[in-house]
Parts: sequence; structure tokens; C-alpha cells
Amino acid sequence: MRQAIEGVHAVFSVQPSSGQGAVLGLSDEEEERFGIAVAELAAQNGVQHLVYSSTSAVSSGPTGMGHFDSKLHIEDHIRKLPINATILRPAAFMEMLLMPGFGLDQGEFNFFMRLDQPMQFIAVQDIGAIVAAVLADSARFGGAAFEIASATATGADLQALFSQAAGRHIAYARFSDEVLAGNAFLRRLTELLDAGPLVGHANLPALRKLHPGLQTFESWLHGQGRKAFENALGAAGAWAYGTANKE
Repeated sequence: MRQAIEGVHAVFSVQPSSGQGAVLGLSDEEEERFGIAVAELAAQNGVQHLVYSSTSAVSSGPTGMGHFDSKLHIEDHIRKLPINATILRPAAFMEMLLMPGFGLDQGEFNFFMRLDQPMQFIAVQDIGAIVAAVLADSARFGGAAFEIASATATGADLQALFSQAAGRHIAYARFSDEVLAGNAFLRRLTELLDAGPLVGHANLPALRKLHPGLQTFESWLHGQGRKAFENALGAAGAWAYGTANKE
């Protein structure tokens, strides 16, 4: 890592986390260690601009969930270092909605929001474009920390969007009480959405000025997300969080 950082002008830092599961993820302590190591090496090697990808969940402080709070600890460490840094806090990924287990293969979709409850999301490619724009204007964004997102959607919005994209009705419902009672991880995330930290408060008009190509759900579902959406519709047997409450 030290060799990779030597002589570079800028560094974008993002780490996998325990929230990605045992196969792709790592422990919260390892995530912190890796994120802090990147920041310290960047400072030691005279990097002119460090951009760190955190999460919108910690914008108002600790959440009590390790895979979120690990990022807050990395943020705190970066602020103590002698380096020009920008902290970006992405919303939940649009791509996450197409993971197996949420019911698309059964003609339903189950997630955290109620039908009328908004939540912000971001397309992963938009993160890259925003990072590039931030790195191109270090004088403006150095020292800043802000949330980033592509679009806002309610449960009802997702029902309409997914139905239109699928060409058939996709019924939306929040995770059932039964599912939440049996899954502490999902239950805590749902509580954080209800309490506010997971809602997202990114300034979408300002972000669209920074990155005019910012995705909407419609453009994403008909473009970058199309293949993954079609795969999710056909992922038979993957429904893990069904028996949802109907609203």
C-alpha cells in the first residue's frame, strides 16, 4: 500500500465492511484499521487530497451498528491528520435493492420503508463521478463533509418503478413484523430508518449541479441497473424475507 501511494496527487479511500457478509466483508475492527492506515499513509507521503467514502448513516453521530460506526471512527481519525481531506457520505446503494432475497422473483419487493416513507439511494457509478468532480476542485471541497445521493424514493415509488420496469405488477411491502422479530440486523436498520439516520438528507439539486448526469431511478433501471434487475426477477428460490405486512 505504501508503494501504491508514493508520489500520487490524490487518494480515494473506500473499504469493504462487515455489513457485506462473511464472504465479501471483514470485521469492523479490520475496516477501521485499513481505513486509518490508508489515511495515515496518504498524510505521510504528502498526498494533496484524500477523499474518504463513509456513509450517510453517521451524519448525525453514532448509530450503535458496528459497520456504520467504524466509518465514523475513520472520519474522526482523518480529521486529526495533517492532510486536505473530503468526506463523502453515500446513501444506500441502488444496486443493493437487486440483491437476492427481497422478493422480486416472486412478484413482490420487501424493504425497510413504509409505502409513504422516503429514503435516499445512490447509483454506484454516481459515486465515482462525484468523487472525480470533488478531486477536480480541491480548493472548494477540501475540509468538507457531506452526504451524496442520486434520488429519493418511497415504498410506493419503488412499487411503481419496479412494476413499470418489469412490465407486470410488483407489490411492495415493508418487512413483516415476523421477519424483523427473527432478524436483529434488519430490525435495527429499520429502527434507524424510522429514527432518521438512514433516511438521507443529501442536497440533490446541488449534487446535480456538481454532476449533471446524476441518475434517476428511471434512468438507472433502464440503463446501468437493467441487467441486474432482470437477473433479480429471475432469481428463483432466492426469496428470504417474505411474508411481508401488506399496507
